[in-house]
Amino acid sequence: MRSTKLTFIVAIALFTLLAPLHLAAQKHSSKHHQYKVVDLGTFGGPGSTVTGFSHALTSRGIVVGGADTPDANPNPGCVNNAQGGTDCNVNHAFRWRNGTLTDLGTLPGGVNSFPQGANTNGWVVGTSENGTTDPVLGIPEFEAVLWRNGQIINLGTLGGNESIGFDTNSRGQIVGLAANTVPDPASMFGLATQTRPFLWKDGVMHDLDTLGGTDGVAFLMNEHGQIMGQFYVKGTTTIDSIFWDEDGTATDIGSLGGTNSNCGQQACGPYWMNNRGQVVGNSTLAGEAVHHGYLWDRGTLTDLGTLGGDSSDANSINDSGVVVGRADVPGSLTHHGILWTPRDGGMTTTDLGVIGGDACSTAYSINSGGQIVGDAGICFVGGRAWLWENGGPMVDLNDLALPGSGLHLQDARLINDRGEIVCTGVLSNGDQHAVLLVPVDGEDDNANRGAAATQSSVPHYVPSGAQRSPQPRWSNRH
Repeated sequence: MRSTKLTFIVAIALFTLLAPLHLAAQKHSSKHHQYKVVDLGTFGGPGSTVTGFSHALTSRGIVVGGADTPDANPNPGCVNNAQGGTDCNVNHAFRWRNGTLTDLGTLPGGVNSFPQGANTNGWVVGTSENGTTDPVLGIPEFEAVLWRNGQIINLGTLGGNESIGFDTNSRGQIVGLAANTVPDPASMFGLATQTRPFLWKDGVMHDLDTLGGTDGVAFLMNEHGQIMGQFYVKGTTTIDSIFWDEDGTATDIGSLGGTNSNCGQQACGPYWMNNRGQVVGNSTLAGEAVHHGYLWDRGTLTDLGTLGGDSSDANSINDSGVVVGRADVPGSLTHHGILWTPRDGGMTTTDLGVIGGDACSTAYSINSGGQIVGDAGICFVGGRAWLWENGGPMVDLNDLALPGSGLHLQDARLINDRGEIVCTGVLSNGDQHAVLLVPVDGEDDNANRGAAATQSSVPHYVPSGAQRSPQPRWSNRH
């Protein structure tokens, strides 16, 4: 995603489903769950975070992200940290599972590591510095890694110096990007050589077809082994979304008339794919002045439109084909969270609104039950995490959280089919921690209030390479 998303991915690299259920069939209730607030903590530094554009929250409640250590980051620019450049601490990948926060560590000699996705078996993929300096770029080299069964496995490259693992499924397949040995001054990711999308399976990294284009990246895959990503269209630097079927066949998703060079605050390109192979994302229209969210389904690219303004973004799709994102309202000075629902061969739109006097809202994730989460507040800045369910309206998750955490909840990025939510918790001193919200059944509300005062304490922590004792899983009552 050659704009905001690609820039963010480069920054972190340079140191960074279940059964379909239509909304109409869901059980309506006027009562919302309350939520236990689990502060995932840090490794002794100020912050932690969860990346929001991959499988960083699994259907079994596994969470992966990056957390600061107390050590000063030796790399120039202090960009390798958990809070997007706001501190200069070493960052390590973490996995949170069953109440235990595990430091996944780095490759030998490496200082920083970052995860990107996990599967239901607890495998985690991402990238780690390897202790070597790139002789051309003068930056720490980073390589795609797999954390599995207490070990870190270097997935290597396609002959070049860098690679990143972005996602993995329950089959143990992994996708990402890797540099080869062909010099490329126009490399999609600013590397010295061509950047190629890869599929890793059975211990071998395979270079994916890019239809004659030089560069590409594979961002996300589903349980069937279908893959989505981006690539340079042959002979150009136009970036289109691309879809690889299970047999490796590549399809250019195309665009909505533009070259995908300017999607403003949001990046152009694909953002999510469901287990039916439907892809949603953003594309510029002819002239590049505005962009719209799109749905790609079996060869058909649909412009999802707006709420009367200029632009829109499609961020997530569930297995029923229901899409969420944000869209400009008339005047195009503000945007609201939006819901696109398939109906009668088309898509109907629902304005999810805002909270109170907030100017803007954005929907980031939807689960199979139609629950939607996002952020609301100042446009493109945000301010409070929210939940939309049972036909609305939008509810501030700070009002549904059990008291005592000491955190202000914002930026709800992911929700799984158990109703667990990943968001950001802001401490009174401004530090930000990754947070998991666990729904509490009504019959257990009172029982859990007694634990509210201690719910934000840091979970049991296991250093890299240490052995864990078994921990109970959160029960799935929602």
